[in-house]
Amino acid sequence: MSTAIVWLRQDLRLADNPALAFACEHFEQVIPVYIWDPDGEGDWPPGGASRWWLHHSLEALDKSLRKRHSRLIIRNGDSQTELAELIKTSQADAVCWNRRYEPAVRQRDAAIKTWLQDELKLICRSFNSALWWEPWEIKTGQGDPYRVFTPMWKKMLAEWRYPQVPAIPQPFPAMQEAPRSVPLDKLALLPRLDWDQQFYQHWSPGEQGAWDALDVFRDRAINDYLDNRNLPAQPDTSRLSPHLHFGEISTRQIVRQLCPDGEPPVDQQVSGFIRELAWREFSWHLLYNYPRIPAQPLQEKFSDFPWRDGRTREYQHDLRAWQQGMTGIPMVDAGMRELWATGWMHNRVRMIVASFLTKNLLIPWQAGEQWFWDTLVDADLGNNSQGWQWTAGSGADAAPYFRIFNPVSQGEKFDPEGEYVRHWIPELAELKGKRIHSPWQIEQSLLQELGIELGETYPWPVVDLKASRERALNAYQQIR
Repeated sequence: MSTAIVWLRQDLRLADNPALAFACEHFEQVIPVYIWDPDGEGDWPPGGASRWWLHHSLEALDKSLRKRHSRLIIRNGDSQTELAELIKTSQADAVCWNRRYEPAVRQRDAAIKTWLQDELKLICRSFNSALWWEPWEIKTGQGDPYRVFTPMWKKMLAEWRYPQVPAIPQPFPAMQEAPRSVPLDKLALLPRLDWDQQFYQHWSPGEQGAWDALDVFRDRAINDYLDNRNLPAQPDTSRLSPHLHFGEISTRQIVRQLCPDGEPPVDQQVSGFIRELAWREFSWHLLYNYPRIPAQPLQEKFSDFPWRDGRTREYQHDLRAWQQGMTGIPMVDAGMRELWATGWMHNRVRMIVASFLTKNLLIPWQAGEQWFWDTLVDADLGNNSQGWQWTAGSGADAAPYFRIFNPVSQGEKFDPEGEYVRHWIPELAELKGKRIHSPWQIEQSLLQELGIELGETYPWPVVDLKASRERALNAYQQIR
């Protein structure tokens, strides 16, 4: 009986899964396997919040497979070692997977592909399941990678590609005899301490959860997307990012759903959202073509930027205050508390907190990147690296370094009634309207009447916004 192993990674779905579709079409027995191999991720093994999501996503995928008289085989260890044992016990003829684009994973996958083909003489096929355009497929007129997003987006529209998506294989090939599989709990993906309890109120990992999220977004928010996407108090963003990261739904599936006639979207709201999907593609395009960006600034002059000394007590105090949502700047603190409670943060607020860290606190973007990596359920290496470098001014198509988000004016503009801040900072819940964004400017007598005592119930700002802005601009002059 011909047998194929389908090595699943960040493609935890049955529909639009090219590797799975190929195996089911060409082989009599298909063995879906997930191998937990954090060492194979190089410097970027999944963080705590990502591991929480992964546990529940694998659980959901296994349930879907069992409904089709199959199951998910789970292994724990070195990927090549586990694949070798699976190939031996199952007498597999082929190994298939969907491509990933992180530098360390690409290197590992290339070595495994050479081993499978040259040494074992097996059929080995890899596919694109994650992206609309492969990172090497779209180039400038000079044949170079893009470093500015808007021209890339225009080219994507000009060469519009209506994606094809394979359906769930029918019938689904069952395994004659399931190979050894470790229980999901043995991977120890869930936290030992119960910091994840609010996650369950906000998320439903898995393929069905992804489609439910898309349906809610399409029915409730897509028609006002451009108007409301920057308002963190409103539930008007898609919240699809973790589902996309784990491959529970693909960009291609979303594009097909929102553009059913196969043409580029005419509706401005739909076009605005698909443009955000293209920004995600841009991030992976950058990571593939400039693999140093998770650790090093794309603009080399920022290698000499005079960040604060990370060994000082003051630096460590300010970094902890930022991480814990205790900076005394309400819009920053609300975002950081949302992140800790839910594993996610509104995109507008991500820019605000990143600007505050890198410019007002003069702490390197890599420190923020690492914290987001551990606390975000949607921690993509491409998106995370690109987002932090964009805000810090050191990346491709970056906001100029001298563009410094003022968290007070940003809050007054995008959270004018203070709903977002009051939700995440109950200490300030009695404050109404725009004044909530700068409590240090309110009369002490009024604060006392409301039960607010700065320095006790809520901290004083860790920095003066005006003075720290000037400090950041002076630092930039040293590399300009």
